[in-house]
Amino acid sequence: MPPFPLQGASANWWNHRHFQHHAKPNIFHKDPDIKSLHVFVLGEWQPLEYGKKKLKYLPYNHQHEYFFLIGPPLLIPMYFQYQIIMTMIRRRDWVDLAWAISYYVRFFYTYIPFYGILGALVFLNFIRFLESHWFVWVTQMNHIVMEIDLDHYRDCLFPTMPRHNLHKIAPLVKSLCAKHGIEYQEKKLLRALLDIVSSLKKSGELWLDAYLHK
Repeated sequence: MPPFPLQGASANWWNHRHFQHHAKPNIFHKDPDIKSLHVFVLGEWQPLEYGKKKLKYLPYNHQHEYFFLIGPPLLIPMYFQYQIIMTMIRRRDWVDLAWAISYYVRFFYTYIPFYGILGALVFLNFIRFLESHWFVWVTQMNHIVMEIDLDHYRDCLFPTMPRHNLHKIAPLVKSLCAKHGIEYQEKKLLRALLDIVSSLKKSGELWLDAYLHK
């Protein structure tokens, strides 16, 4: 488990999200990793549902463009920080909250003498900004681009295996897919990143068509 309390986060918050994700991966209303808060429409079901109901919180046909402005840059610096603090308070995780507060005390105690209050704040958010870009692109290449359902049963193979060990079981998964006639997809990093944008564009076009014509 990563040292979340030492980073100003909450281990209990992460475990709660992570367990929900692996219990119902890519299932609307159950997997927090695809909870888009009306900012994006994902997959095929959600854009059609929003379009038919004439829901337009944002111009979703442009979501593949504004994704670059509010997705990778803001997830960790803004949304996650707010959600972490509110979750610790609601769940009364006072130990986690104390560790989180101690992180900020230690951070500002260390850097304010060098950069001042404003400089330390900018430095903190710059770190979060970089971390957020890495996190969003790496995680969403196997979330957004995959099939997203309303309530179909899904499961994850090896949900507790560290990411850096996945290549070791790849041959086993390939043979399992071949045995059951399941397509095994393997992509280069750049292709996987581009597929995130193309998937958002496709979902946005589905929403626009349903919004205008259904």
